[in-house]
Amino acid sequence: MRAASLLDLSLGAPELRLCLRMNQLGTRPRLRRLLVVVSRLGDGVAWYALMLALALFGGRAGAQACLHLAALGLVALGLYHGLKRCTRRPRPFVRHGSITAHLAPLDEFSFPSGHTLHAASFTLVAVHYFPALGLLLWPFAILVGLSRVALGLHYPSDVLAASVIAVTLARASFALVG
Repeated sequence: MRAASLLDLSLGAPELRLCLRMNQLGTRPRLRRLLVVVSRLGDGVAWYALMLALALFGGRAGAQACLHLAALGLVALGLYHGLKRCTRRPRPFVRHGSITAHLAPLDEFSFPSGHTLHAASFTLVAVHYFPALGLLLWPFAILVGLSRVALGLHYPSDVLAASVIAVTLARASFALVG
């Protein structure tokens, strides 16, 4: 059985109902605008700005954090692109006509959520170096993951899997960095 078939089987009625409910949030214009902005910032803009700010204003720890984030980002990018090519899970709005894409996707496939993978892994690493950033980054990272489902681009399991992968990558990176 191909990986995509296994992923399709894992999508049950409760997850689809949750996906549909969250997608309804995108029908509210003000909330949709917020979700689109959060999602677009999660395209990379927020993370590049964070790395630049850490490098410029964070001293030695900021420079180290910036390098750590850059290396982690490259590994995460390669991993999630590889997983998408292998699993080829269709996006929710493609598979289910009752789900609306409130934003154009950056690529064709759904599993895992690259936005969530980067948001969670970058947040874990940045907060390790600068704990006070957690007050800003954790709510933002959670909003990124929620936005991807509400905008019809991902299933909740795509976001959950990306979060688990992010924790695993961040922990592995800490082990390598020391």
